[in-house]
Amino acid sequence: MNVLSVVGARPQFVKAAAVSQQLRDTHDELLVHTGQHYDPELSEVFFEELALPEPAFHLGVGSDSHATQTAEMMLELERIIDDESPDVVLVYGDTNSTLAAALVAAKSSTQLAHVEAGLRSYDWSMPEEVNRRLTDHCSDILFAPGQHAKETLAQEGISENVFVSGDVMYDTLIQISDRLHGTETELDVPDEYVLATVHRAKNTDDRDRLESIIDAFSQLHVPVVFPAHPRTVTALQEYGLWDRATEAARVIDPVTYGQFITLVEDAVCVATDSGGVQKEAFYLDTPCVTLRETTEWIETVDAGWNTLVGAETSEIVDAVRAAVDPPAKPELYGNGNAAARIVEQLERSVR
Repeated sequence: MNVLSVVGARPQFVKAAAVSQQLRDTHDELLVHTGQHYDPELSEVFFEELALPEPAFHLGVGSDSHATQTAEMMLELERIIDDESPDVVLVYGDTNSTLAAALVAAKSSTQLAHVEAGLRSYDWSMPEEVNRRLTDHCSDILFAPGQHAKETLAQEGISENVFVSGDVMYDTLIQISDRLHGTETELDVPDEYVLATVHRAKNTDDRDRLESIIDAFSQLHVPVVFPAHPRTVTALQEYGLWDRATEAARVIDPVTYGQFITLVEDAVCVATDSGGVQKEAFYLDTPCVTLRETTEWIETVDAGWNTLVGAETSEIVDAVRAAVDPPAKPELYGNGNAAARIVEQLERSVR
């Protein structure tokens, strides 16, 4: 089986790592890195840390408007798919890279498989919501991380070739946690802290929301460690909030995946607007406060391990202070064998 896997953002590197390892035992995989999120210092570290193969193609698209970025990716991906004629194009999650590959594959003779299908935040202001919905409706084979996502697809009329695989991020997390056990993060952080990440456009592009989040950090009873996304740093500086942010939190540069996982595991609570970090906190037994009004990972909320607070200062502070004694944790999104299930199903489904 010839597989063309498309990634472009750091969460997709994490997802692809587990599947790529399984695929390459018995199949041929070509990895495409679109360059959607590309940091020359961190990208190489991520690939090495996750044991990801060197990309066969690096498109180097970089940041731009949604339309320009997606169009440039589509032009390059169309050429690659025409030249390589893969049996299946494999995409992950909900980025512009995902959508670009999905649209090209859907208009070619190759099949399209989507990992993390069926997730919905029902917030159409999020570009990711548009990307994931369109990708699902283009796909030939859909891998849902849980039963709820499968049921969501059925409600939208997608019931054929839908499989509950579990979450591939959990696979990678287990693997890297084993390797990291007993190692140092080389980061100077307090013994107790709240770990914060903020990068969603809804929070970074709205000064009032971003200011409310920073104000909440300043009112917390424990220090805040804040690996700052470049988009967030730019916004804080443009809004005149940078000094307040550095007073409210220990702002640090972006970290490697292994360092980040250790930070999540050792935190008393995570405050984030990231979808993937919500899951990582859950897997690592760390309560999560989500700086959004909705989440695609609703099961973590239902389980009592994740609280949706939006960007209201008082709600953030109250939720972090309350996140000390979550209930017994159910098993969600599989047991760490999602990648193997995905490859086995591809072997059965790909024509």
